[in-house]
Amino acid sequence: MHSKQLAGQKPKASTQSHLDILEIKDNVVVLKDGTLRAVVLVSSINFALKSEDEQVAVIQGYTQFLNSFDFSIQIVIQSRKLNIEEYLERLKKVEKEQTNELLRMQTAEYQQYIKELVEISDIMSKRFYVVVPYSPVSDKQKKYFARLKEALSPTSVIHLKREKFDKYRNELFKRVDYVIDGLSSIGLKSIQLDTQSIIELFYNTYNPEISSQEQLVELDRLQVEEDDDSIEDEKDKK
Repeated sequence: MHSKQLAGQKPKASTQSHLDILEIKDNVVVLKDGTLRAVVLVSSINFALKSEDEQVAVIQGYTQFLNSFDFSIQIVIQSRKLNIEEYLERLKKVEKEQTNELLRMQTAEYQQYIKELVEISDIMSKRFYVVVPYSPVSDKQKKYFARLKEALSPTSVIHLKREKFDKYRNELFKRVDYVIDGLSSIGLKSIQLDTQSIIELFYNTYNPEISSQEQLVELDRLQVEEDDDSIEDEKDKK
């Protein structure tokens, strides 16, 4: 009875249906409400090690940076447990290639020390992001003949949508450049994430346990595989 009840249940909605993201393309996140987002990765500074005058200058510069916007931004700080597996693998390789016995023993001891330090201290790594939005003005209600023309010529609508997207993206990127320049003025390095990096960011965010064990396939590789499949399908049809 229990198995029959389970078999009759409708499948639950996927996780994607609960997200506001419609698609990610051309280094831009497109939300379901039609607004756009760009993500900027920002470096950090050791504020505590600066002198009092330097700290005051940083605070004043940051205040001016925030007050210079005529649009809102979102600052995100993401904390993750530090993963040193790749670093330990490099140390193991150095240990094997080391010809000096004393240096080899010291390298092995250093590996053990780093491993125990991370396990005991539970060291976290932090990344800082600035999310830059752009919300295009909503279109007015279309007239009957305009909607009829779109129904008769859907390709023109698609082209128009692409033109609008390019226009909105250019406006968004102007904001991104302004944010990056502002961050640079207070001594922070920053870079806009591309499509692959944005996908990896969301993948790691929503799948913290899986992402540490299974890396996401690169976007270019996925496109190549899809193209190969489409070629095979065309061959089968012929």
